Amino acid sequence: MDDGNRRMKAMVLHGVGAPLVFETRADPLPGPRQVRLAVEACAVCRTDLHLVDGDLPDIRLPRIPGHEIVGVVDRLGPEVSGLAPGQRVGVPWLGRTCGTCPYCRTGQENLCDAPIFTGYTRDGGFASQVIADAAFVLPLTGFDDPVATAPLLCAGLIGWRALTMAGPGHRVGLYGFGAAAHLLAQACRWQGREVYAFTRPGDHAAQAQARSLGACWAGGSDRMPPVPLDAAIIFAPIGALVPRALQAVRKGGRVVCGGIHMSDIPQFPYRLLWEERHVLSVANLTRKDAEGFLDVVPKAGIRAETTVYPLERANEALDDLRHGRFQGAAVLVP
Repeated sequence: MDDGNRRMKAMVLHGVGAPLVFETRADPLPGPRQVRLAVEACAVCRTDLHLVDGDLPDIRLPRIPGHEIVGVVDRLGPEVSGLAPGQRVGVPWLGRTCGTCPYCRTGQENLCDAPIFTGYTRDGGFASQVIADAAFVLPLTGFDDPVATAPLLCAGLIGWRALTMAGPGHRVGLYGFGAAAHLLAQACRWQGREVYAFTRPGDHAAQAQARSLGACWAGGSDRMPPVPLDAAIIFAPIGALVPRALQAVRKGGRVVCGGIHMSDIPQFPYRLLWEERHVLSVANLTRKDAEGFLDVVPKAGIRAETTVYPLERANEALDDLRHGRFQGAAVLVP
């Protein structure tokens, strides 16, 4: 293979708040213990918006966003075993960990002190090729639709981890019914839980989607549910939803914040937290989370609802996500 004659396509962020720029580059070459993928699909996450908008710290530019990647291995770097050219794999947000810090040594690699994040601290999947650490790619045997699979790799994984942290409660509220919640609602239905969906006030399309996916109640986030919740998971990056969710959960209930970024939580009276209510956050994911969720997906019949955009229209996909112009998840196809 003569890589010098090939050109990678990519949508690149050069300045915070600026549109992504379409570029061509020489195809990247994998280093030791790395693989190169030919990208088949990359879903668009709200974290990509936070990157573009400068909400995340220490952004190093230029950067190719994207961390919900499905691709086919097309080149192995030195010291790679267990993967083969032509194999379909996924690349999630957690791109590498140090393996030596106290968190890595105790099974909490999602809290690693020196991680690499796909599409944030390393170039990601808004491109036709991507480099990934072989130990952190996810085999996707049996996942034959790259577009439907891509949203599982962050919206699904973070949703699954958030649900695990929410505990075994029967009544679960989902605040922000987008890519993550529409997948998680299906998992909850399979588990026999009741789902209460909270959307932007007046977003009747999202509420109808929630009901179609098994929610027993759907309404605006300015409303209270008809019954106390055992747990609430907040996907919308709006800090003001935390006290509202605390009002909605029962004594001993849990409120889980599922995003990497959220606006400031406003001051609220202690009585909302009293009676052993809990507020928790979810950070990143572990490879064990991924194994567990990907095992559940076919059993539960979880299916992503997607809107497909060509790679060159990544800016349009991001703007449509920002303004809630589609249901489910946006997916770029190069």
